[in-house]
Amino acid sequence: MNLQKSSTAPTGSALPSMTDRFANMLKSYRGNDNEQSKPKNTPPDSLSALLERQSERSKSAGDSRSVSDGYQNSDRLQYAQQNRTESTFRDRQESARPSYRSDEGYLDNARETRRSNSGRDGKFGEELEAMKEDMSSIRRLLEHQVSGLMWQEVERREPLRAMLIKRLERMGISPELSDQLACYIPEDTPPQKAWKALLSLVSDQIVISKQDILRKGGIVALLGPTGVGKTTTVAKLAARAAMEYGSDNVALVTTDTYRIGAHEQLSIYGRIMGCPVRVAKDSEELADVLYQLRNRRLVLIDTAGMGQRDVRLSEQLDTLMQESGVVIHSYLVLPATAQRQVLQETLDHFRRIPLSGCIMTKLDESLSLGEFISVVVQNALPVTYIANGQRVPEDIVIAQPKYMVAKANELLEKSTENEPHFWNSDMEGV
Repeated sequence: MNLQKSSTAPTGSALPSMTDRFANMLKSYRGNDNEQSKPKNTPPDSLSALLERQSERSKSAGDSRSVSDGYQNSDRLQYAQQNRTESTFRDRQESARPSYRSDEGYLDNARETRRSNSGRDGKFGEELEAMKEDMSSIRRLLEHQVSGLMWQEVERREPLRAMLIKRLERMGISPELSDQLACYIPEDTPPQKAWKALLSLVSDQIVISKQDILRKGGIVALLGPTGVGKTTTVAKLAARAAMEYGSDNVALVTTDTYRIGAHEQLSIYGRIMGCPVRVAKDSEELADVLYQLRNRRLVLIDTAGMGQRDVRLSEQLDTLMQESGVVIHSYLVLPATAQRQVLQETLDHFRRIPLSGCIMTKLDESLSLGEFISVVVQNALPVTYIANGQRVPEDIVIAQPKYMVAKANELLEKSTENEPHFWNSDMEGV
């Protein structure tokens, strides 16, 4: 009876029923889901925390591996691009570099390049020279036209002056000197008086040497180019001096050891006049000879004929410039037949030594005397003697300015008379 009573106890105080257990299980399942969705505060020393840390490390390692893989991929791209650039640069260098497979071909190409360059340079030089010639011709043409216009203006404004300038130029006077001298003649002067006044003005410009060789004596050397008459002039002066002062007071010296027979020619003149003749090859021999002839009143030195462009001219002049203490008066022998430019060039080359004056030769062979007058006036060179022939000793006179100008005017008039005249046959019956 007692067992039956205990089995029939009230349900409120007994174990939960099946329905309650199922509800509790459902509630716990839902609670687990919510706890999984929410962050769990897992203890750091639990197994779950350890698993979570390992999973995070593996995840970070994977991320870093992916980043490093990205970096490696970018490095591979950059390296590939650099290799591609270097290969392209090497290809270009190889293409630009000449091929050395055949040395002969390379040399041929180099020669061809140089030949083409030289040909191009030569063509450019020819074109440049042609251009220079064209410019020079244009300049000369312009100068000629301008001078012509200026001369026309002078003829229009000053006809007398233009006429005098033309006449002086026909005589042989240089254009510069003619223009200067014509300016001194008044424009209102009659033509005949103007020309006479102009000739007188020209004679006043000629300088005459005040030292007469024959009267003063001393040591005199005659210089000049070849063929101007130095030896003949020495013979003329020596003959004049021997006739006036005696042959014992005259001596002849020659330094012409270049020309064949030069010494023999002067020796013949010396034997005829009774004067001693000596030969000097250099400055030392010349000093010795001059010392031996120191008691002679007049010593004439005949130098070797040297062209103004001869390289031996310096040696010849050095012979006369020896420092022996003896004063040598040097005179330049100039022919009246030479052109003005030749006379000026000769004077420029022989001016290396001091010149005491000049001697004009070959007046009898000259057709114009204005060239000689123009040179001596413009250079202020004194004129000492004038030789007008080959005769010894007659054909030599002391220079006189009026005689020279009168002779120049005479030659001008003679050349004007000898000019050919052209006329028309139809005018003969007029």
